Amino acid sequence: MSAANYKTIGVKILKYTGITLVVLLALMFITPLIFSDKIKEQVKKTANEKLNGELNYSDAHVSFFTHFPSLTLTLTKFNLNGSAPFQNEKLVSADGIAFGINLSSLVFGESIKIDQIFLSNALVNIKVNKKGEANYNVYAAEKETAKKEEESETGLKLEEIEINNSTLIYDDQSTNVHVDASGFNYLGNGDLSQAIFELHSKLKIEKLNVIYANEPYLMNKKIDGDLITKINTNSLSFVFEENDLSINKFIVDFKGKFDFLKDGYNIDFLLKSNKSNLYDLFTAFPPKYITWLKDTELKGNVDLLFSLKGKYIASQNIGPDLNLDFKVKNGFVNYKKSAFPVSNLDIDISSKVPNLNPELLMLDARNLSLNVDKNYLKTKLKMSGMTTPDIDMALNSQIDLEKLNRALGIPDIELKGMLAGDLKAKGKFDQKNKLFPNADGTLNLKNGFVKTQYYPNPITDINVVTNINNQKGTFDGLSVILKPAAFTFEGEPFRVEADLKNFDDLNYDIKAKGILNISKIYKVFSQKGLDVDGSIKADLELKGIQSYAQNGDYSKLQNKGILELRNIKVATEYLPKSLLIKEGIFRFNQDKMSFSTFLASYGESDFKMNGYLQNVFNFMSSKNGTLRGAFTLNSKFINVDEFMSSTASSSVSPTDADSNSIPKPAPQETGVILIPSNLDLQFYATAHKINYQGLILQDGKGSVKMKNGKIVMQNTGFNLIGCNVAMNAAYQGITPQKAIFEYEIKANDFNIKRAYNEVKMFKEMASAAENAEGIVSLDYKIKGRLNQQMMPVYPSLIGGGVLSIKDVKVKGMKMFNAVSKKTDHEEVKNPELSKVDIKTTVKNNIITIDRFKFKFAGFRPRIEGTSSLDGRLNIKMRLGLPPFGIFGIPLTVTGTNSNPKVKVGKQGQDIEETQDTE
Repeated sequence: MSAANYKTIGVKILKYTGITLVVLLALMFITPLIFSDKIKEQVKKTANEKLNGELNYSDAHVSFFTHFPSLTLTLTKFNLNGSAPFQNEKLVSADGIAFGINLSSLVFGESIKIDQIFLSNALVNIKVNKKGEANYNVYAAEKETAKKEEESETGLKLEEIEINNSTLIYDDQSTNVHVDASGFNYLGNGDLSQAIFELHSKLKIEKLNVIYANEPYLMNKKIDGDLITKINTNSLSFVFEENDLSINKFIVDFKGKFDFLKDGYNIDFLLKSNKSNLYDLFTAFPPKYITWLKDTELKGNVDLLFSLKGKYIASQNIGPDLNLDFKVKNGFVNYKKSAFPVSNLDIDISSKVPNLNPELLMLDARNLSLNVDKNYLKTKLKMSGMTTPDIDMALNSQIDLEKLNRALGIPDIELKGMLAGDLKAKGKFDQKNKLFPNADGTLNLKNGFVKTQYYPNPITDINVVTNINNQKGTFDGLSVILKPAAFTFEGEPFRVEADLKNFDDLNYDIKAKGILNISKIYKVFSQKGLDVDGSIKADLELKGIQSYAQNGDYSKLQNKGILELRNIKVATEYLPKSLLIKEGIFRFNQDKMSFSTFLASYGESDFKMNGYLQNVFNFMSSKNGTLRGAFTLNSKFINVDEFMSSTASSSVSPTDADSNSIPKPAPQETGVILIPSNLDLQFYATAHKINYQGLILQDGKGSVKMKNGKIVMQNTGFNLIGCNVAMNAAYQGITPQKAIFEYEIKANDFNIKRAYNEVKMFKEMASAAENAEGIVSLDYKIKGRLNQQMMPVYPSLIGGGVLSIKDVKVKGMKMFNAVSKKTDHEEVKNPELSKVDIKTTVKNNIITIDRFKFKFAGFRPRIEGTSSLDGRLNIKMRLGLPPFGIFGIPLTVTGTNSNPKVKVGKQGQDIEETQDTE
């Protein structure tokens, strides 16, 4: 073939190629214009039918060139809100989101198929509340339709997902898990059109943060991974088949399964890393370790196996099983090129936490050993359970704490001293059943030294020699010898020697001498901003057996010495606030502890006490020990409201708790005053002023006995609203929400108007006295129950007594106004009563008024009947008419105190009783 023919053929090829390219380019411009309206209309229709969340965007355009060569529909300023209850919050927002259109479905099909999604510079915000409700349930469930209708619908059948430079937030309050990722890049390929499909993905994250229970675990970590994931769109299930991830420099293999349930998750995760480098592992640790890592040389091989398997349903207290195996071999740690690094670091630990319940913990630390120079530390620990654990432990050490501290670079603390230990323990610890592991060994510290950044001076000369022995596996077989335990702080030495045997009936021999400045010692270990005041000066010798005190054999005890307290804060489960002992000097003699000067405060209340206590050591060392004593108490002011206890109950029943459920704490609420049952105290008290629920008592005095959780007050007197009051009372807190009381009061000649204005309980029980004036006396007995606000439960009140009226003017009382209006006698509106005794009884929320008579302005009224503590009335009245009351009008008063209804006649309306349910 000639050159001319080749040239002709070449020109034709170029010509047809050019025409083809021009046609293709023309089609790429024309096709979007032709099909733009159809694409937009069907996508909008699909969004309305398939999405539960609100969808908004500003504009839509179709082009081949946005994500060439794919034909894409791009929605600008895209925003999709979440499903209920997050319908007003963003789920996905982006400057633009593009959907790839399947060309064959566009040209030849009735429906448009979307097979690609492109998302750039977006925010994906996934939320789950405490109830387990999520915001991502925006895709509506498909309804059964005819085949023809199905074929006409736009399909969201994807083959590719691409996310670039976006931010992902996952905040799950039901599990306390928070994850946020910035610089999130993801490319996923696969046949996403199938109900079950395999997705091949590449993942890169510039900064990943993982926070659990407000504690950061991963912060600003780089993630790079190749992932293979199977997804079931029908059940919303994910299977992670082959996933190679690198977290900074730490490489792990991740496999597992994750199913979304209606009220939680089904999890099966397995994370594994074999023969990794110890240094690389620490690059994946929380940020507080990164600074330390820069100055530390780390070597060693790491094997890690972590699994989490099972359902997590917060509402049913169901949790997955956690398993962790962790090994370090030939470890080496050297902080800032210490002359004595940690070498031969070996760790072999396995742990299991079924149902994520700490009470089911199974820990097997088969080996934890290291060397520092010629020193060593070796320990093994096997434990199951938390509250009553089974323990198998062995400790053997001869370690210089200063060398170890420098090699590890432990921050903010300086340690010195030689720690020598040789201790073995095996068995069950169960305080309730008095079980203690078999144990034998010693634990000694010589020339110890502790200094922190929080206080300029160290604790020095710490010497502890301890011998522990138990061959019976019970409390009565336990022996602890402490000879000595000594240290020096701020130039003040303190020394304790103790020989303790038989912790079931404690045989003790204790000597303590020195000064403890608690506030400064606390500062050595405390963070800034926290403080505790107080000091203790001791010179004590205590020797005896616990049962001697219990049986009253005080002559066999050899207790003597002085204990001086100053500015000590005492916290107890029975009181919501701390008791501050400003000064207390205690002298010990046998079983008696006497104190001649004891000054204390509790909130606004102040106390000064003198007296003695007995059985003190037995009380402190045993739950069954009863503290006995007698003393006098003087106070300028006592605020009873401050003593109300605070309780936090669990939302899980005892049955649930016994079945190893996960308890959820309930919010705190106020409670009644609980009196410890192991107190047997009596004292004579005087208080210048007492406040209780806004009621002010003046010059209170009386005898108080406290025994078996009950307080009895005898011959107690005080001044209330200018009236001298005498009373006897008994009180007992049953639970934090319930207390019972008995009360007897005699009050002579008190001002009824002041009582109504100043005494809340009187106002509620005698609301009819609102406009009364005059002098009355009261002799009353009542008992009943108090609620958790320390207020009477009215249906529980039982009692009775006499209200003696000396001279009272009743003004504006609605009942007498109604009687006046009904009988057309104006004089009845404001009666005057003198020398009248009104007897009443209280039961089942009803006050029964015995018949009583009085006279005024020629009238002779006679009244009897009932009223309820909540103001309902059923009063029978005879209004005797002047001059002698021989003729009278029978009346009945019903309704309420605020709206009495009066009618002529004897037929009333009985008030329904309200019985106390408890």
